[in-house]
Amino acid sequence: MLYLVGLGLGDAEDITVKGLQAVRRCRRVYLEAYTSVLTVGKEALEEFYGKELILADREMVEQEADSLLKEADVCDVAFLVVGDPFGATTHSDLVLRAVKLGIPYKVIHNASIMNAVGCCGLQLYNFGETVSIVFWTDTWKPESFFDKIEKNRQNGMHTLCLLDIKVKEQSLENLIKGRKIYEPPRYMSVNQAAEQLLAIIQKRRLQGEKPEITENTICVGLARVGALDEKIASGTLQQMSTVELGAPLHSLIVTGTMHPLELEMLKLFSVDSSSFENNACQRTT
Repeated sequence: MLYLVGLGLGDAEDITVKGLQAVRRCRRVYLEAYTSVLTVGKEALEEFYGKELILADREMVEQEADSLLKEADVCDVAFLVVGDPFGATTHSDLVLRAVKLGIPYKVIHNASIMNAVGCCGLQLYNFGETVSIVFWTDTWKPESFFDKIEKNRQNGMHTLCLLDIKVKEQSLENLIKGRKIYEPPRYMSVNQAAEQLLAIIQKRRLQGEKPEITENTICVGLARVGALDEKIASGTLQQMSTVELGAPLHSLIVTGTMHPLELEMLKLFSVDSSSFENNACQRTT
């Protein structure tokens, strides 16, 4: 049996009882290590689970999945995912590979940022399409995520923005030369995401457009959701570019039309209450 086990969002203790029981009876246990991270390291998980964990990076999961599934037809193998197992499409591919090999599988779900984001007070059914904001480079500055946020906002929907994670990435030079030298991990902050959005707004104004999102659009910054030191901040997009939320992981929400109850909840986390009172772009039902 292949078990895909969600670990939740905080630390080692966020695994479900069902998930922990599955992990403890597995012969091999892999820890997916590139779509998200917990607030504790591999060693803390090993101590709590009572099992040695094998780190599974992107290369292993996407290019060597068959080795990961080896012997799963004759013994139990677990694949641990921060959040919920299906928070990333890569894991659907793993299930399809298991089915083709005749290996039975079981999914043990857990909380993910997709539902835990409700902690800020915005209603989950008022969210539109989720987007990913990637790190820009000097030569690559995609804007497709901005168009999706605008479309959501035009429809009155909030947008959850998942922020880029760079783990075990190679520089272009090392990649070309085939050197297995990796860059230090990088995690996008709410500040960086807001700055990229602001840059797109300015660029489009210069092109004669009137962006649906402005510096005064109400946004929400979230950090380490589900952890003891979880942090939430609400305010304008401009304020999100300067707010300090500390260590990763961060997420950003761009609001759409807000119900008065949603607005009241967001005020609990306001950077500056006047940003709500004086905001001309604020939308309420």
